[in-house]
Amino acid sequence: MQLNKNLENQINPQLRSLEVYEIGKPIDETARELGLDPKTIVKLASNENPLGPSPKAVAAMREAVAESHLYPDGHSYHLTQALSQKFNVPMNCITLGNGSNEIIELLGHAFLNHDSEVVISRHAFLVYKLMAQLFGAKCIEVPDQNFQHDLIAMRKAITPKTKLVIVANPNNPTGTWVDAQAIDDFVHQLPPHVIAVFDEAYYEFMTHPPDCLRYVREGKNVVVMRTFSKSQGLAGLRIGYGFTPNFINSWLQRSRQPFNVNAIAQAGASASLLDEEHQQATRKIVDEGRKFLENAFQQLKLSFVPACANFILVKVGQGKECFKKLLAQGVIVRAMDAYQLPDYIRVSIGTPDQNQRFVSALKKISAP
Repeated sequence: MQLNKNLENQINPQLRSLEVYEIGKPIDETARELGLDPKTIVKLASNENPLGPSPKAVAAMREAVAESHLYPDGHSYHLTQALSQKFNVPMNCITLGNGSNEIIELLGHAFLNHDSEVVISRHAFLVYKLMAQLFGAKCIEVPDQNFQHDLIAMRKAITPKTKLVIVANPNNPTGTWVDAQAIDDFVHQLPPHVIAVFDEAYYEFMTHPPDCLRYVREGKNVVVMRTFSKSQGLAGLRIGYGFTPNFINSWLQRSRQPFNVNAIAQAGASASLLDEEHQQATRKIVDEGRKFLENAFQQLKLSFVPACANFILVKVGQGKECFKKLLAQGVIVRAMDAYQLPDYIRVSIGTPDQNQRFVSALKKISAP
């Protein structure tokens, strides 16, 4: 579509070079393009919960639908209270978002401008960089070490213009993590004008996750982001949350839109917090699936990055070609070109049948 020149000159300059985030290919789109039955397609591209949503959440959402003619609680009182009690963090230190991505956006509204910088790791979640660009901030990408955040190098990259340093733990798309001691050293050496943002979207899959919430309780310049999309299986609701000291949280609350979290999501998320059985079953199937895929990659002599999340980064040669060949067989994974990893694909851990289907398809395209 040709844009009116008068309007084009009015577009914010930071949008001109901003790339649209590419999501994992949807099942319906794949079915339409390839003429396949959607029921035969296996999607292992978006790190979704292989067991589906929490059953308790589904029941709560069905009940909440009856009142969907009413606006949601704009303060999300009951969900905020439940998070406060579960994680021992005051209610005035919790912000809810339309996905944890919105927490990043709120931080941008509150702290970023054309004269600020954001420090991230080179192979980190693309949204960090895109969000920095959206607010006109400069994004500093620091090389990692063996696909792991180099916190020492990231601290050295901080300048007087740095506002945010974002650490994904575990990291997406590499699945690697940094331990509690490295994080503690990092936090205590940060200059006072910098906020450390820990993205813990996959923390439930860690055996011994670092306790980053203690920095919030201590009043340090720390934000901890989490989501209901992964372990609780509520990705379609788009609901995440952030913990941060009240003096930061108050600015995030001013930055967010009224009713940013819908009533159905609030009900489902509140119920899912109580569904320990579903979360334990999720961890079990992910742990078993990860071992299965690792063994399969070893048999195929494919190198992979050891992970503690619900996905694995594996080196296949030409990632985009591998993606296309798997897609033709009705198996959706994620090519990693956008992450500067053209030789890799990222595969989410699915059900045993889905994992076997992926491995069979991978063997087929790898055969001489």
